[in-house]
Amino acid sequence: MADAIETSKTRRVYLTLRDRITSGELTPGTRLPSEPDLADLHDVSRVTIRRALAELEREGLISRRPGAGTFITARMIKRPIVADLSNALAHLVEMGRSTDVRLLQFGYLEPAADVAEALRLDDSEKAQRSVRVRIIDGEPFSYLVTHVPARIGTTYTEQELAALPLLTLIERSGVKVDRATQTISATLAGPGVAEALGIDIGSPLIALTRVVFDVKRRGIEHLVALYRPDRYSFQMDLVRIDSGGDRLWSPVERFRGGNNFNGTATAD
Repeated sequence: MADAIETSKTRRVYLTLRDRITSGELTPGTRLPSEPDLADLHDVSRVTIRRALAELEREGLISRRPGAGTFITARMIKRPIVADLSNALAHLVEMGRSTDVRLLQFGYLEPAADVAEALRLDDSEKAQRSVRVRIIDGEPFSYLVTHVPARIGTTYTEQELAALPLLTLIERSGVKVDRATQTISATLAGPGVAEALGIDIGSPLIALTRVVFDVKRRGIEHLVALYRPDRYSFQMDLVRIDSGGDRLWSPVERFRGGNNFNGTATAD
């Protein structure tokens, strides 16, 4: 219990200082107070302060100089990828080709009842299940669990899935993608996900569940994607319209240009 409390305090101090740095309140070159002063300020032990500072130093946000003190560095904070909710399937292939992927699991099984129902599978029909981590700039940002009906999954290999976007492989099999439904919520990282994404157990994550359908309304992919919120965010542009006398917000498609991630859908 004592260890858990100490870990919680360390996390609180770390997040407080990190927010002050990333918001620009603490500018590069600023000298932080001494460890005893920080301990008094945050009402924690010096051990807790040292652990929090060690994490900030690991991220390159501070530099500890023996005999001189601890200073804020000039390292640029990377902006998260921004995904456009108004066009959920746009540019998936482009994004897949701009990022790397690490395939953790690949196999065939009878999926859980909720997945089978979402994909409208027959009784005992198997699905190809994969677990992947997608990486940008050498750092993981998403943990993806996908189920694809076996009739489609058998058209590609484990090696191909590790090298190509899943949507490309599905369409290569002759399937015509038509529509998708998705739900966005939040969750906490379990041990396996935390290790794969390089974060602490219990860290907050953006959770997205998407089911993709073909032109015959058959489910062809079930995706559960977990994203690091410091490296990924969603955005929707809205316009004010008249509807039966009411003034409502309606989504609009964003302008797309260049090869950046702004305005792309989630990678799978």
